[in-house]
Amino acid sequence: MEHWLSYIQRLQSIAQNGLTYSENKYDLERFQELKEISEKMLADLTAKPVTQIQDIFVNEKGYATPKVDVRGVIFKDGQILMVRETIDGRWSLPGGWADVGLSPSEVVVKEVREESGLQVRAVKLLAVFDKKRHAHPPDIHYIYKLFILCEILGGELTPGMETSDVNFFPPDQLPELSVDRNTEAQIKTLFQFLAVPDKQPLFD
Repeated sequence: MEHWLSYIQRLQSIAQNGLTYSENKYDLERFQELKEISEKMLADLTAKPVTQIQDIFVNEKGYATPKVDVRGVIFKDGQILMVRETIDGRWSLPGGWADVGLSPSEVVVKEVREESGLQVRAVKLLAVFDKKRHAHPPDIHYIYKLFILCEILGGELTPGMETSDVNFFPPDQLPELSVDRNTEAQIKTLFQFLAVPDKQPLFD
Protein backbone atom coordinates (compact mmCIF):
# COMPACT_ATOMS: atom_id res chain seq x y z
CA MET A 1 0.00 0.00 0.00
CA GLU A 2 2.75 2.44 0.95
CA HIS A 3 4.44 2.44 -2.47
CA TRP A 4 1.09 3.06 -4.18
CA LEU A 5 0.47 5.95 -1.82
CA SER A 6 3.85 7.42 -2.81
CA TYR A 7 2.93 7.14 -6.50
CA ILE A 8 -0.40 8.90 -5.90
CA GLN A 9 1.29 11.67 -3.91
CA ARG A 10 3.65 12.28 -6.82
CA LEU A 11 0.75 12.34 -9.30
CA GLN A 12 -1.09 14.85 -7.12
CA SER A 13 1.95 17.11 -6.86
CA ILE A 14 2.56 16.97 -10.63
CA ALA A 15 -1.08 17.83 -11.28
CA GLN A 16 -1.09 20.67 -8.74
CA ASN A 17 2.14 22.15 -10.09
CA GLY A 18 0.86 21.85 -13.65
CA LEU A 19 -2.40 23.61 -12.80
CA THR A 20 -0.39 26.37 -11.12
CA TYR A 21 2.15 27.10 -13.83
CA SER A 22 0.68 25.91 -17.15
CA GLU A 23 -0.93 28.46 -19.46
CA ASN A 24 -1.94 26.24 -22.37
CA LYS A 25 -5.63 25.36 -22.02
CA TYR A 26 -5.09 21.81 -23.30
CA ASP A 27 -2.35 21.19 -20.75
CA LEU A 28 -4.59 22.60 -18.02
CA GLU A 29 -7.31 20.13 -19.01
CA ARG A 30 -4.82 17.26 -18.83
CA PHE A 31 -3.51 18.31 -15.41
CA GLN A 32 -7.07 18.69 -14.11
CA GLU A 33 -7.86 15.18 -15.35
CA LEU A 34 -4.68 13.87 -13.73
CA LYS A 35 -5.72 15.53 -10.46
CA GLU A 36 -9.15 13.90 -10.59
CA ILE A 37 -7.64 10.49 -11.40
CA SER A 38 -5.25 10.74 -8.44
CA GLU A 39 -8.17 11.65 -6.16
CA LYS A 40 -10.13 8.61 -7.33
CA MET A 41 -7.09 6.37 -6.84
CA LEU A 42 -6.60 7.71 -3.32
CA ALA A 43 -10.28 7.20 -2.55
CA ASP A 44 -10.03 3.57 -3.68
CA LEU A 45 -6.84 3.02 -1.70
CA THR A 46 -8.21 4.48 1.54
CA ALA A 47 -11.84 3.33 1.12
CA LYS A 48 -13.03 6.93 1.54
CA PRO A 49 -15.54 8.81 -0.65
CA VAL A 50 -13.99 10.86 -3.45
CA THR A 51 -15.72 13.96 -2.08
CA GLN A 52 -13.93 13.50 1.25
CA ILE A 53 -10.58 13.24 -0.52
CA GLN A 54 -11.37 16.37 -2.54
CA ASP A 55 -12.26 18.24 0.66
CA ILE A 56 -8.84 17.38 2.13
CA PHE A 57 -6.99 18.90 -0.81
CA VAL A 58 -9.38 21.72 -1.75
CA ASN A 59 -7.10 24.39 -0.25
CA GLU A 60 -3.88 22.99 -1.72
CA LYS A 61 -2.81 25.68 -4.18
CA GLY A 62 0.47 26.78 -5.74
CA TYR A 63 3.60 24.66 -5.90
CA ALA A 64 3.12 21.39 -4.01
CA THR A 65 5.36 21.12 -0.94
CA PRO A 66 5.45 18.82 2.13
CA LYS A 67 3.37 19.68 5.19
CA VAL A 68 5.34 20.41 8.38
CA ASP A 69 4.69 18.85 11.80
CA VAL A 70 6.49 20.48 14.76
CA ARG A 71 7.15 18.60 18.04
CA GLY A 72 8.55 19.87 21.34
CA VAL A 73 11.23 17.87 23.16
CA ILE A 74 11.33 18.69 26.88
CA PHE A 75 13.55 16.80 29.33
CA LYS A 76 13.36 16.90 33.13
CA ASP A 77 15.27 14.68 35.57
CA GLY A 78 16.24 12.27 32.80
CA GLN A 79 12.67 11.93 31.54
CA ILE A 80 10.81 13.26 28.49
CA LEU A 81 7.50 15.14 28.41
CA MET A 82 4.60 13.43 26.65
CA VAL A 83 0.88 14.14 26.27
CA ARG A 84 -2.00 11.70 25.82
CA GLU A 85 -3.88 12.46 22.60
CA THR A 86 -7.67 12.49 22.97
CA ILE A 87 -8.06 11.39 19.34
CA ASP A 88 -6.55 7.93 19.94
CA GLY A 89 -5.79 7.70 23.67
CA ARG A 90 -2.08 7.22 23.01
CA TRP A 91 0.94 9.35 23.87
CA SER A 92 3.06 11.74 21.84
CA LEU A 93 5.44 14.64 22.15
CA PRO A 94 3.43 17.88 22.29
CA GLY A 95 3.08 19.52 18.91
CA GLY A 96 1.12 19.78 15.68
CA TRP A 97 0.96 21.36 12.24
CA ALA A 98 3.05 24.45 11.59
CA ASP A 99 0.93 27.61 11.41
CA VAL A 100 1.26 30.15 8.63
CA GLY A 101 2.70 33.36 10.07
CA LEU A 102 4.54 31.66 12.94
CA SER A 103 8.17 30.56 13.01
CA PRO A 104 8.96 26.95 14.04
CA SER A 105 10.04 28.13 17.50
CA GLU A 106 6.82 30.11 17.92
CA VAL A 107 4.76 27.11 16.83
CA VAL A 108 6.41 24.74 19.30
CA VAL A 109 6.06 27.20 22.20
CA LYS A 110 2.35 27.61 21.41
CA GLU A 111 1.71 23.87 21.00
CA VAL A 112 3.52 22.92 24.22
CA ARG A 113 1.56 25.54 26.17
CA GLU A 114 -1.79 24.48 24.70
CA GLU A 115 -1.24 20.73 25.10
CA SER A 116 0.73 20.51 28.37
CA GLY A 117 0.26 23.77 30.28
CA LEU A 118 4.00 24.47 30.38
CA GLN A 119 5.65 27.73 29.34
CA VAL A 120 8.81 26.93 27.38
CA ARG A 121 11.55 28.49 25.29
CA ALA A 122 12.74 26.88 22.07
CA VAL A 123 16.46 26.14 22.39
CA LYS A 124 17.70 23.96 19.52
CA LEU A 125 16.54 22.07 16.45
CA LEU A 126 17.31 18.40 17.14
CA ALA A 127 15.98 16.65 14.04
CA VAL A 128 14.13 17.02 10.75
CA PHE A 129 12.66 13.67 9.71
CA ASP A 130 10.90 12.62 6.52
CA LYS A 131 7.85 10.82 7.90
CA LYS A 132 7.81 8.31 5.06
CA ARG A 133 11.32 7.11 5.98
CA HIS A 134 10.29 6.16 9.51
CA ALA A 135 7.98 3.51 10.94
CA HIS A 136 4.80 5.59 10.84
CA PRO A 137 1.51 4.41 9.33
CA PRO A 138 1.00 5.58 5.72
CA ASP A 139 -0.31 9.14 5.40
CA ILE A 140 -2.09 10.78 2.46
CA HIS A 141 0.10 13.87 2.96
CA TYR A 142 3.85 14.06 2.47
CA ILE A 143 5.20 15.30 5.81
CA TYR A 144 8.42 16.61 7.35
CA LYS A 145 8.65 16.35 11.15
CA LEU A 146 10.64 18.92 13.16
CA PHE A 147 11.77 18.06 16.71
CA ILE A 148 12.79 21.11 18.76
CA LEU A 149 14.46 21.03 22.17
CA CYS A 150 12.70 23.31 24.66
CA GLU A 151 13.54 24.67 28.11
CA ILE A 152 10.85 24.93 30.80
CA LEU A 153 10.23 28.49 32.01
CA GLY A 154 7.12 27.93 34.11
CA GLY A 155 3.55 26.69 34.15
CA GLU A 156 1.98 23.51 35.52
CA LEU A 157 1.24 20.18 33.86
CA THR A 158 -2.30 20.66 32.58
CA PRO A 159 -4.02 18.83 29.69
CA GLY A 160 -5.47 20.93 26.89
CA MET A 161 -8.39 20.67 24.47
CA GLU A 162 -6.67 17.95 22.42
CA THR A 163 -4.96 16.11 25.29
CA SER A 164 -6.29 14.17 28.30
CA ASP A 165 -3.11 13.69 30.35
CA VAL A 166 0.46 15.01 30.65
CA ASN A 167 3.48 13.33 32.21
CA PHE A 168 7.23 12.70 32.04
CA PHE A 169 8.60 9.25 31.14
CA PRO A 170 12.05 7.62 31.25
CA PRO A 171 13.33 5.97 28.04
CA ASP A 172 12.77 2.44 29.36
CA GLN A 173 9.18 3.07 30.50
CA LEU A 174 7.55 4.78 27.54
CA PRO A 175 3.73 4.60 27.39
CA GLU A 176 1.74 3.32 24.41
CA LEU A 177 2.74 5.71 21.65
CA SER A 178 0.65 7.47 19.03
CA VAL A 179 2.85 6.15 16.22
CA ASP A 180 1.26 8.42 13.64
CA ARG A 181 2.96 11.26 15.55
CA ASN A 182 6.15 9.69 16.94
CA THR A 183 7.79 6.27 17.07
CA GLU A 184 9.67 4.55 19.87
CA ALA A 185 12.86 4.68 17.81
CA GLN A 186 12.51 8.45 17.39
CA ILE A 187 11.93 9.02 21.11
CA LYS A 188 14.95 6.94 22.07
CA THR A 189 17.05 8.73 19.45
CA LEU A 190 16.05 12.07 20.98
CA PHE A 191 17.27 10.86 24.38
CA GLN A 192 20.77 10.79 22.86
CA PHE A 193 20.74 14.60 22.97
CA LEU A 194 20.25 14.41 26.73
CA ALA A 195 23.46 12.39 27.04
CA VAL A 196 25.35 14.39 24.39
CA PRO A 197 24.05 18.00 24.41
CA ASP A 198 26.35 19.12 21.57
CA LYS A 199 25.24 16.29 19.27
CA GLN A 200 24.65 17.55 15.73
CA PRO A 201 21.04 17.79 14.50
CA LEU A 202 19.70 14.76 12.62
CA PHE A 203 17.90 14.78 9.28
CA ASP A 204 16.02 12.42 6.96
